[in-house]
Amino acid sequence: MRIRLIFLGKTRRAEIRSVVEDYLARIRRFASIEAVELREGSAAAARKLEFEPGSNVVLLDASGKALGSEQFAKWLGDLRDRGARELVFLCGDAEGFPEAMRRRATTKLSLSPLTFSHELARAMLAEQLYRAFTILAGHPYPK
Repeated sequence: MRIRLIFLGKTRRAEIRSVVEDYLARIRRFASIEAVELREGSAAAARKLEFEPGSNVVLLDASGKALGSEQFAKWLGDLRDRGARELVFLCGDAEGFPEAMRRRATTKLSLSPLTFSHELARAMLAEQLYRAFTILAGHPYPK
């Protein structure tokens, strides 16, 4: 399964960028993953938002479904086991995602009922993906 994290806007804080990169490196032991930062409205952004047919596109949104880590891992494992080829997470900037991009999502998930900066949400998403893969693998990390 290929995973793409699409971030609207740039991660400006070096320490958060470092945390995200660390978790991406860890996730690569389990799945192919890439993170892409987009500038809203650019031609390059439109090209990077082309998904494979049948892709699972997940919008991170405060109004989305909230899952615990174990539930998230089960959801991810079910997608993987059903042969999902591509899983795309859309993580907006401080303003969220524009409506045109939001409509492309097939699923809406919430990381928490609390409000976090968009940069911190990126690190939290990467950590939860890593946590989910370790739960699925029976690795001791989540304990």
